[in-house]
Amino acid sequence: MYGLISQFMTQPEKRDELVQVLAEGSKGMPGCLSYVVARDATRDDAIWVTEVWTDKRSHANSLGLPAVQVALGKGRPLITGMGTRIETLPVSLV
Repeated sequence: MYGLISQFMTQPEKRDELVQVLAEGSKGMPGCLSYVVARDATRDDAIWVTEVWTDKRSHANSLGLPAVQVALGKGRPLITGMGTRIETLPVSLV
């Protein structure tokens, strides 16, 4: 398996809009085992996306999907910066 944990920064008033864009654009991605969009508990200008994929190639292929392309187009203007980005190798998915 392949995993990513990424922090995205946005304007506080745009955070919920970004959450919605990412949640809607992540449905039905082949190879995606889990895609969690969460508000940061301590910052009103940040969200976290935690992804688990069958493999790294599935993640890379997802970036070309029409729904993901639409979400990227809508989401990019809402993002003011990136925080932590960590690649992981999940060993268990409950």
